[in-house]
Amino acid sequence: MAKTVIDQLGWIPNLVLTFFFDPVVQGINRILRGKTFIGIIWIVTGGLFGIGWVIDFITMLVNKDITLLA
Repeated sequence: MAKTVIDQLGWIPNLVLTFFFDPVVQGINRILRGKTFIGIIWIVTGGLFGIGWVIDFITMLVNKDITLLA
């Protein structure tokens, strides 16, 4: 999978962005990866109504490369 600008920021900045701005940041990240529909859904629904935010944050804390609807 191609690395996006958001991916290249590093672990700590990515964690902070995920904690505070997950629906927008991860939505944009998904759009940049070519998953436009899922990215827009992610932004509009606020990270799938908060569930996706929790999953993204936990997986980032345990440093796994798993995201909901990656």
